[in-house]
Amino acid sequence: MSESGCQEANDNRGNPEQRPPRPAVGNKVTVVLGAQWGDEGKGKVVDLLAQDADIVCRCQGGNNAGHTVVVDSVEYDFHLLPSGIINPTATAFIGNGVVIHLPGLFEEAEKNDRKGNGLKGWDKRLIISDRAHIVFDFHQAVDGVQEQQRQEQAGKNLGTTKKGIGPVYSAKAARSGLRICDLLADFNQFSERYKMLAQQYKAMYPTLETDVEGELLKLKNYAEKIKPMVRDGVHYMYEALHGSPKKILVEGANAALLDIDFGTYPFVTSSNCTVGGVCTGLGMPPQNVGEVYGVVKAYTTRVGIGAFPSEQKNDTGDLLQTRGKEVGVTTGRKRRCGWLDLVLIKYAHMINGFTAIALTKLDILDVFSEIKVGLAYKVDNQTIPHFPANQEVLQRVEVVYETLPGWNSDTSAARSFEELPDNAQKYVRFIEEHVGVPLKWIGVGKSRESMIQLF
Repeated sequence: MSESGCQEANDNRGNPEQRPPRPAVGNKVTVVLGAQWGDEGKGKVVDLLAQDADIVCRCQGGNNAGHTVVVDSVEYDFHLLPSGIINPTATAFIGNGVVIHLPGLFEEAEKNDRKGNGLKGWDKRLIISDRAHIVFDFHQAVDGVQEQQRQEQAGKNLGTTKKGIGPVYSAKAARSGLRICDLLADFNQFSERYKMLAQQYKAMYPTLETDVEGELLKLKNYAEKIKPMVRDGVHYMYEALHGSPKKILVEGANAALLDIDFGTYPFVTSSNCTVGGVCTGLGMPPQNVGEVYGVVKAYTTRVGIGAFPSEQKNDTGDLLQTRGKEVGVTTGRKRRCGWLDLVLIKYAHMINGFTAIALTKLDILDVFSEIKVGLAYKVDNQTIPHFPANQEVLQRVEVVYETLPGWNSDTSAARSFEELPDNAQKYVRFIEEHVGVPLKWIGVGKSRESMIQLF
């Protein structure tokens, strides 16, 4: 290019009128994430927000997650479907980051459709990303075999749900996984790849029993059933973000302390259940992330094994477990219980950047005359400023507690902040002050009406 041509190009670059317009950001998505080890009551918060949502999305995990939603005294249990599908006018979207067990998906939909008012036209309102990986029955069988081997070899397992989640994410990372788009393309090619994968697992786990031909027959049937629901997920999300104004809600599965990168590794799930998983699991840019709501139980629970600094292996823990009916939705396992640990809530906030918090199950604390809250960790008598990555270190931490007065009265009928007892109000404000994030909701019961909104 001549000198004058270069000059002209530079002049144009500096002239705002010559530059292409900056692309519009589009609609923002509202995100609901667990801030502890799961089971915080995310389903209830999602249900509240989903009542006027246009699209409700799942971005990661599989049917190892469990969301319970109570509507008009009817209890719905969700594992793969976004729980917002209860709203008959909302579209439910399962993103590419989710791993899908097709028999589980249809079984769950049909089971919930038989309850209460059902899931009106759920199959017409469900959209599935073609890039989502498929969980096969042999993944679930492998999950069980792996857990058994861990128990035999190390004397302890990981406490997985045996839903095949680890094996399918492993196959995804090893690039041997199969996706929805593969199932709906050439079925002969899909079958060959399926057989190859089954053989690989059989070679690794000789005790594994698989009916390859029988499974392929079922998968061919599922391919026909899901075909009308499948879209190119990236294109679908782009259109949703940049089309007419829409309320888009994302419900995270699992929680921060179960995140594959940031959780209490190795006792974690196999996906990113922190805010980054929203972008990678749906195929959308971070600039479209709007409000990020962290869901915090008023105490702490954990299913399975792994470090749990504020756990109470005593009457307090037993009382929290029975009053809170702390049993896993997916596994039926009893949850371990302990006091609220603000060290891990602050850690979850560092990663997710919560714009507000939903505090659930405050009513479970109604019977305590004193309530402890974990404020700091000490290791070898030294206060540490961070949440330890290493499990052995985390097992050794000593929690520094502050004891707050209880309220010894029933909060389940409260419908405004002012109706809560003084000490319950102080407990809420104490959490807000120490985490540095405003509390937007307080849950005092199972029903929709039991969520007190503060602003």
